[in-house]
Amino acid sequence: MESAKLIAGLARIVRDVGVAEELAQDALVAALEQWPRSGVPDNPGAWLMAASKHRAIDHFRRLAMLDRKHQELGRELDTHRETAVAELHAAIDNDIGDDLLRLIFTACHPVLSPEARVAMTLRLLGGLTTDEVARAFLIPEKTIAQRIVRAKRTLTEARVPFEIPRGEGRAQRLASVLEVIYLIFNEGYSATSGADWMRPALCEEALRLGRVLAQLMPQEPEVHGLEALMEIQASRSRARVSHSGEPVLLLDQDRSRWDQLLIHRGLAALHRAEQLSARCGPYTLQAAIAACHARAQTAEQTDWHRIVEIYTELSRVTPSAIIDLNRSVAVAMAEGPAAGLALVNQIESSGKLQGYHLLPSVRGDFLHKLGRLEEARAEFERAASLTRNTVERKLLLARAAECGSASSRTEPR
Repeated sequence: MESAKLIAGLARIVRDVGVAEELAQDALVAALEQWPRSGVPDNPGAWLMAASKHRAIDHFRRLAMLDRKHQELGRELDTHRETAVAELHAAIDNDIGDDLLRLIFTACHPVLSPEARVAMTLRLLGGLTTDEVARAFLIPEKTIAQRIVRAKRTLTEARVPFEIPRGEGRAQRLASVLEVIYLIFNEGYSATSGADWMRPALCEEALRLGRVLAQLMPQEPEVHGLEALMEIQASRSRARVSHSGEPVLLLDQDRSRWDQLLIHRGLAALHRAEQLSARCGPYTLQAAIAACHARAQTAEQTDWHRIVEIYTELSRVTPSAIIDLNRSVAVAMAEGPAAGLALVNQIESSGKLQGYHLLPSVRGDFLHKLGRLEEARAEFERAASLTRNTVERKLLLARAAECGSASSRTEPR
């Protein structure tokens, strides 16, 4: 958090995220060198900001000296330098909240690709090293490093202002910010590839960013909706893995292992979101679905009809084939697997989720419940061939084998 605050405060003054990050790192290095000898100061954050401020002043002085050497430093530039230095001296007294908010909006600017926004957010706001970001997404460190360098260069070349946008621009940028944070959370909650079912560190970083954003933007309902969604989903983390390390699906989880503190936080955030707006946005609606699960003491007590209603509204607000697929699961639970299968068949016929492993996985589950075991086995095997996650592939193949065994037992002799 101190690193993010330093970068945010400096970026507002030097107008360059890359330079701000370098100056902040210099101050943190100075702390690592001096604090073991002098002790940790009473106010570490103020010490770091003061150290960063002095380094920023030196930075401007070096620029001024370089300009003089090239005979390009005129009277107007002198005035600009003096003004910038004066602003730096005053920066320590400014509200850091606005600076952090500016940094979040800058890191998630639409001029950057979604991949670059994620890398920048984790690097600048999450405090992860380049190596940690690379390992989190199973991407070579060199690739992530190049992505971050290009992102900083893009922001500088595009002259992206270090500001909180207003009006329609703010709404568009906020959507990007929320998308990036939830993308980080989802990658931690259900890893898309690799040998791990979950990556808890990413969930924790996304949760922290969501909580920071909720404090900085208390009047934005979708900010609280996203926080609610992540809090409630994160509450299930311990129950999603068995004691032997095997994945456990939602309906099979031991709900006594759900984190009640996170559920309480999530329900409170959902209440704030619903109070701020009569018309719920996509994150608030998804949080409402998660709340239905959280409020049910057992899987059998889940209000599936209510979940179907919320998914119907969510599909209207944000049309998506994936939402339709999730709705089909709720319909199957409320009305039976045949009703769910009919919806899945429609999605498959549309071709919208071709290559998406959860489509045959869901279809296989419905077929299994209907007793069509050979068809179910084929669907689970198809799903296993499409996923890039080792643990998920193992789970799907196990379900396929189970269908095969059950089918052989029921065949007439």
